[in-house]
Amino acid sequence: MKKDYYEILGIDKSADASAIKKAYRKKAIEFHPDKNPGDKEAEENFKLAAEAYEVLSDPDKKARYDQYGHAAFEGAGGFGGGGFNNMEDIFSQFGDIFGSGFGGFGGFGGFGGGGQRRVKGSNLRIKVKLTLEDIANGVEKKVKVKRKVQADGVSYKTCGTCNGSGQVMRVQNTILGRMQTSSPCPTCQGSGQTIDKKPQGADADGMVTAEETVSIKIPAGVSDGIQLKVSGKGNDAPGANSIPGDLIVAIEEVEHEFLKREGENIHYDLYLNIADAVLGGSKEVDTVNGKVRIKIEEGIQSGKILRLKGKGLPSLNGYGNGDFLIHINVWTPKKLTKEQREFFEKMKEDENFVPHPQKGDKSFFEKVKEMFS
Repeated sequence: MKKDYYEILGIDKSADASAIKKAYRKKAIEFHPDKNPGDKEAEENFKLAAEAYEVLSDPDKKARYDQYGHAAFEGAGGFGGGGFNNMEDIFSQFGDIFGSGFGGFGGFGGFGGGGQRRVKGSNLRIKVKLTLEDIANGVEKKVKVKRKVQADGVSYKTCGTCNGSGQVMRVQNTILGRMQTSSPCPTCQGSGQTIDKKPQGADADGMVTAEETVSIKIPAGVSDGIQLKVSGKGNDAPGANSIPGDLIVAIEEVEHEFLKREGENIHYDLYLNIADAVLGGSKEVDTVNGKVRIKIEEGIQSGKILRLKGKGLPSLNGYGNGDFLIHINVWTPKKLTKEQREFFEKMKEDENFVPHPQKGDKSFFEKVKEMFS
């Protein structure tokens, strides 16, 4: 069972952004690999702290985690739910958390000492439109993405400003004496390398624009506005040891013509003519998972809600499916033939046509209250 993120950072749920960042900084210093060389347990704690910070420092992810816990990110194919492939991912993403004035760890940029850090490319963002059917079943989308990649034939050399360290040192006189601080090299942006040979057509950083088809596996149960992350499919960064950014995928839900979503539940308005409502029978209804046939009882009333349990959308956190709610609406004809009018004139005073609401019949307002409670 995964450890609670708040417990990992030693904070409670009321902690604000500043407290979360401060707690992560403290844990990162404690378990930093430079302070604990060869200590696998410290390395694991370092990764866990970074994973916790990635989620809790993001308001959207934090809200989902507070509601669903770790289940909010399960089954999402590695999208946006914490977890890092290696130490370099952590350094590239959170390497600036200490600021440039923090000495001793090379500005938190290096792994195993030395100060040089791997530069990460910028992220790309796209929107993917999904239908309710896509959301109900999960889907794999193939999208074309234009991204910056290192040009074929580009080569790099050691940066002459920082001599490959990725850091520049500064000595300042203060009232406490001479203080030495480090910051990322302004020439190579901390990568320790600059361009040696640049092929024709490449930009100043040795990059060209290339189009790539990216396959995105979208789990069932996502909702409008959720952002998924495809690691390594953003822009490349210059340098032989750089790593690419990520592709951020924002989900846009396409409104269905007849079905309305409410969380994991689906609402559908079924219109019946008076004959169907009086005589009953059966009707075929389209759900997000195919057609189903439902029974209509004799004398069914307008406003009644039929519930098909488990026929709604799956929960993203794996807690089962919502329901499919069918709202009965008895359709009153607006135009009648002479014979039809005569029939209803005769029925106006018939005992069977006089309204007799039962004590157990709920009013419209009671039904609305029940539906949203």
